[in-house]
Amino acid sequence: MRMKTIWRGLALLAMFIAPAQAQSVSPVGKWRTFDDNTGRERGLIGITEQNGVLFGRVLAILDPADAGHSCDACEDDRRGKPVIGLEIIRGMRAEGDSWGGGRILDPETGGIYRLSMKLEDGGAKLLLRGYLGISLFGRTQTWLRATP
Repeated sequence: MRMKTIWRGLALLAMFIAPAQAQSVSPVGKWRTFDDNTGRERGLIGITEQNGVLFGRVLAILDPADAGHSCDACEDDRRGKPVIGLEIIRGMRAEGDSWGGGRILDPETGGIYRLSMKLEDGGAKLLLRGYLGISLFGRTQTWLRATP
């Protein structure tokens, strides 16, 4: 009887552990970004994780004319800093199969927006929804994972 109880307990524990392990796909890595108007590739963003919180930084800008710009429109600690190397995503935390609670900076306008992120296609695509107030009033961008 006691052995049967132990086995049931282990089976129940396995049911809770398996889903946690199944979500091993993460947005951590390098992502190719695209212009909303032209669809042309714009640059490369690196997403890192520190203590369960995600951050994103501009790693490269493809157009040499834009590569030397600074965030002159920024109104926080990023004001005047070069766009390359600039942290544009802050404070993202896992929320089930997506990430939220963070903010994203548009270096061109200095605007800071709430952000939610979700992976698609087995982690090959990252959908980012930036918005003010509620998600209904925002826009979605799709970034593609950069291959190593």
